[in-house]
Amino acid sequence: MTPFGKRIRELRRDRGITQAEMARDLNISAAYLSALEHGRRGRPSWFLVQNIITYFNIIWDDAEELQDLARLSHPRLTVNTSGLSPIATEFVNRLADGIADLPDDKVAAMMSLLDDQG
Repeated sequence: MTPFGKRIRELRRDRGITQAEMARDLNISAAYLSALEHGRRGRPSWFLVQNIITYFNIIWDDAEELQDLARLSHPRLTVNTSGLSPIATEFVNRLADGIADLPDDKVAAMMSLLDDQG
């Protein structure tokens, strides 16, 4: 499941809306909506994200958060390490090989390091 998919599911459940209802209202297939929620489809289009924001009547910071989650929710990435240091390339490859085995607390610690770099 992607962060975007998790948030969409939460919004739907909080409002008592089924996938079938939401899909019908947004004029998309229920299968596509399910795939978005479960991370089996790529990043949603800007247009779809805007429709979802309108559908749930989301404003200001919450709308921006949903847009950010959509941007950060591509389930299959390609990382171009050309021009980076050898250690950066090794890190990316080791992360790709080992991400499935990392516990959430270790992933959260790495996310914190990324947040602190700015």
